Amino acid sequence: MKCLIFPLQVFIMGLIFVSDSVSGQVAQNPTEPLVRSESEESKMQFKAFLDEHLAVMQKMVTEANLAEWQAAVTGKQEDFDDASVKSLAVRTYLSDPAKYQKFQDLRKNAGGLTNIENRCADMVEISFRSNQIPSGLLKQMVDLSTEIEMIFQNYRAKLDGKEYNNNELLETLSKETDSAKREAAWAALKQVGDQVGGKLIALAKVRNQAAAELGFKNYWEMEIVFQEHNPEQLMQIFEELDQLTAPIFAEMKTEMDAEQAERFGIKPEEIMPWHYDNPFFQEPPKSAAIDFDRFYAGKTPQDIAEIGRKFYQDIGIPVDSILEKSDLYDRPGKNQHGFCTSIDNSGDVRILVNLKPTIQWMDTQLHELGHAVYDLHVDRNLPYNLREAAHIFTTEGVAMYFGALPYSPDWMVKYLGVEPEKADAAAKLLKKQRRREQLIFCRWVLVMLHFEKALYENPDQNLNTLWWDMAEKYQLLKRPQNRNAADWASKPHFTIAPVYYHNYMLGELYAAMIRKITVNVPQGTDEYRDFFMNSVFKAGHLLPWPDFVVESTGQPLSPAAFAEELQGIDP
Repeated sequence: MKCLIFPLQVFIMGLIFVSDSVSGQVAQNPTEPLVRSESEESKMQFKAFLDEHLAVMQKMVTEANLAEWQAAVTGKQEDFDDASVKSLAVRTYLSDPAKYQKFQDLRKNAGGLTNIENRCADMVEISFRSNQIPSGLLKQMVDLSTEIEMIFQNYRAKLDGKEYNNNELLETLSKETDSAKREAAWAALKQVGDQVGGKLIALAKVRNQAAAELGFKNYWEMEIVFQEHNPEQLMQIFEELDQLTAPIFAEMKTEMDAEQAERFGIKPEEIMPWHYDNPFFQEPPKSAAIDFDRFYAGKTPQDIAEIGRKFYQDIGIPVDSILEKSDLYDRPGKNQHGFCTSIDNSGDVRILVNLKPTIQWMDTQLHELGHAVYDLHVDRNLPYNLREAAHIFTTEGVAMYFGALPYSPDWMVKYLGVEPEKADAAAKLLKKQRRREQLIFCRWVLVMLHFEKALYENPDQNLNTLWWDMAEKYQLLKRPQNRNAADWASKPHFTIAPVYYHNYMLGELYAAMIRKITVNVPQGTDEYRDFFMNSVFKAGHLLPWPDFVVESTGQPLSPAAFAEELQGIDP
């Protein structure tokens, strides 16, 4: 997951960009009077404002990102407090109505700006507008978010009188065959939901108040617009995706449930949510025919880190500078998930993971490093507030593309040392598992999208029931009898990355488009490297995402390539 330090990934993290500054012109012609037209003077005033604004934001956001990183790696109260203070300082600065009004007035009179300057100004506009809410609401949002995030990071589930971390409970779901014990582990993974559910509802209401201050119906609508999405267009894409995937998902799940039933010695109709290895059914259970983790037997977490480093070295996009500042291994107090962050948009890019010798953590490491190389190789000549991905879903697409590679037989031979004949024998099973992964994730995102939209439309409705309504409709899960718990709230993304999950799926659509382009381009060649470096990474945030997708792939974003993959892979 791409770490979002703030709810909106639109904060300006820029260095000043000065072309023909006033001081420069005076120095070149010290004895001549400088005469400018009124429009030129207005342009220079606006650019001077941007220079100052971006310089301030660069310093403040870098400090906030470093504080967030420190909190993530230590889990200490004082570090969370420090991160909260620095995060609030950024938002408070951007909430100043006088600064925003000055920006609008100066821009209105500034003609003749370049395309880059106009795009930079567009992003400044969004960052100011998204924060024009009362300081009291801003503080409530930051404080509540920080409080909830700290609970997630430090909470350990209790089961049979003992405490367990997430990885230990997930391991139980991956290995245990007793249904009662699986149910207990599954329920333990959900315990944190009741700890944070009420706080999340309170946070949703505060976020809605903030959205209302800016003229939006609710926080969901505001976030979608500030992410440069058209709400109607977005829902149309997902409606098409639902229609394309519903029948093949149902067919696949019937087959998979029969396998799971045999595994646990029950009837297919007795399959419950805890009979899958992921507590949210956002990933497929391990293949009943082959244990992919056996290819990692004997390897250490350090080996996984080295494999990731070597892969990116081999394709000509080295990650050594990223790994030097990253945090790769599990320990008490540390964030239990994975993310990437660009600290300063000037080359300090880091990932946080908790590596284990499993295919899942191999996927996660390549995924997060995919985010990282994107951040690292944006054109450094761009203003700093454009020196980030074209969109949050395009960086997800790149990360997902790389994260899927461990399922490739050729990759297994080269990087795991698997014998070619064994990799070939596993090829069909690998393709089948990958297809399941794509279908299950697609249907899970539909749950998140529709639930979160409904959450902000009416936070007072019965969210516990709504969650299972969505899970039944889109994932075909069986609702646990008489269960009334805040299972939805045990998903940390509602706090750390609100109104974000749709971008994961848009990322899958973009990743499918990338695969279609690169399928016949050998890894390690200049053509392969140049596609990513020049067609994808370099442009940064210069273009609106619909234009960028066409520029980088030749086609508008659509579910077509993704659906073709699902239809084309032999189940």
